[in-house]
Amino acid sequence: MVTDVTKHHEVEKLAQFAIKTFNKIDVWINNAGIMILTSLKQKNIKDWDETIDVNIKGTLYGIAASLPLMYQQNSGHIINISSIAGHFAHAGEAVYSATKWAVRAISESLREEVAKDKTNIRITVISPGAINTELLNRVTDKEFSSEFKEYYKTYSISAERIALTIKQAIELPADATWNEIIIRPTNEIM
Repeated sequence: MVTDVTKHHEVEKLAQFAIKTFNKIDVWINNAGIMILTSLKQKNIKDWDETIDVNIKGTLYGIAASLPLMYQQNSGHIINISSIAGHFAHAGEAVYSATKWAVRAISESLREEVAKDKTNIRITVISPGAINTELLNRVTDKEFSSEFKEYYKTYSISAERIALTIKQAIELPADATWNEIIIRPTNEIM
């Protein structure tokens, strides 16, 4: 179901569609994200707002839509996709990195919340390094665009590696959770 994660009512519709179709939500993955790289001195406020809306609010809306249903069924697994940029910030990545740090903070707070409530809900945050996706398509700053495209051409690995990591996290026994995972190409430098 096509969903704009910046519109909470659309994300709620997606959760209701899942319930109607499958009768429950076993796993909810907040994967939508954009990477708009630009120096702060350029004052690209529109880009900042869009990055915050997709990367932070989209994650929160996904949690808001799925969590009450998981509380009702006393089980579930929420997987939030952060980034290696949520661990290390570099020039041109200030807003993107801030949003991905926020995803990590939200995930850890949520993990503690559901653990205190003894809900059997698992929370995992995955922080990929350079992954071969369409993420670079939104980098419009020419300086950062060519630098990152070259970097990704040299180091990136396929998105299937992240899918495998997600599968492995889901397949853990219900009494265990990978709370935080960093996965990067073996030869990635940053």
